[in-house]
Amino acid sequence: MTRHDTLAVRVGGVTLGGGAPVAVQSMTNTDTADAEATARQVAELAAAGSELVRITVNTEAAAAAVPRIRDRLLQQGLEVPLIGDFHFNGHKLLERHPACAVALDKYRINPGNVGRGSRRDARFAQMIELACRHGKPVRIGVNWGSLDPAVLARLMDENAGAARPREPRAVMREAVITSALESAAEAVRLGLPEDRIVISCKMSGVRDLVAVYRELARRCRHPLHLGLTEAGMGDKGVVASAAALAPLLLEGIGDTIRISLTPEPGAPRTREVQIAQEILQALELRSFAPAVVACPGCGRTTSTFFQELARDIQAYLRAQMPVWRTRYPGVENMTVAVMGCVVNGPGESRHADIGISLPGSGEQPVAPVYEDGVKTVTLKGEDIAAQFQARLEAYVERRFGKAASSTGT
Repeated sequence: MTRHDTLAVRVGGVTLGGGAPVAVQSMTNTDTADAEATARQVAELAAAGSELVRITVNTEAAAAAVPRIRDRLLQQGLEVPLIGDFHFNGHKLLERHPACAVALDKYRINPGNVGRGSRRDARFAQMIELACRHGKPVRIGVNWGSLDPAVLARLMDENAGAARPREPRAVMREAVITSALESAAEAVRLGLPEDRIVISCKMSGVRDLVAVYRELARRCRHPLHLGLTEAGMGDKGVVASAAALAPLLLEGIGDTIRISLTPEPGAPRTREVQIAQEILQALELRSFAPAVVACPGCGRTTSTFFQELARDIQAYLRAQMPVWRTRYPGVENMTVAVMGCVVNGPGESRHADIGISLPGSGEQPVAPVYEDGVKTVTLKGEDIAAQFQARLEAYVERRFGKAASSTGT
């Protein structure tokens, strides 16, 4: 579900809002001044399925490197939109480095980190003028960890004099929303078209995030970028992000998402892209890779063989997607079942596009395979995994190959 009443904003070749599919965004963690390393990570994120990539632009060297990063990506045939993340000194960097301003596809401005008092207004106006000059969209990105103190102080004072004061947490949420909406309105007043503005209000609490975005969706038509800021590491970050984003996405709120995971030491940055895709796919909003249905295991499945096969098949399918995405249109909607015993194995395998029911404890050492609801073969022997993968490859070619699609089979 998407909000079809939102304005459509073009960011490079990607449309945000206006009923377009929810887009997946990620962010590099390299030193942007290292153009080679940053371009390499952007390419890795794009290959994993990130449709927009944000890069930090915080120094003169980083701003100077942005055009070189763009050039390296274009040499690889990659036109993934690049978003410049600016804090504190963005007005200077964009002015001093026009090639950077041109190479970026969108600017992210945090109203709380532009400046204080009159300097804040002047610097914000300068960045909006630069966006207008170069025809770039802007994300007004408020973060409650760097909220404009003037906005918060104003609302706290108003709340203190109200007949029925609200609790401080509610005032904080309203301050985040007000900062975003007032900044967007000011950007429009300064000449930035409404259809070049995206809004985000990042919170680190699940309930706070849901409440803020519901109110934002009620009060504006700008596309909304969703993300639980400082989500954390590992399972905690994944669960918290899914818990925060799922209710909003199911209500049609959110036009682009980012999962702000703290990477495990040595883990690939692409993990955040995979989680974003998994959330959208689990909600049946988009499909990115074939889904693997596998049982959790029980006393009937004392062998780890089916667990290993489910893991290997899932990894194999994801590894194939960069090639399969173009060679086999529609394959991302395929469902593969890898089941561990006869209880639910045959039924789940029939429901899947292709499935295998492995022998459980005490069952005959055979594994029936079902394709399009029909039992096609029973596998036996020590190499059942290799046999099933071969049948899976043949099924994909037959079902989704271009020759098959051209003949309607």
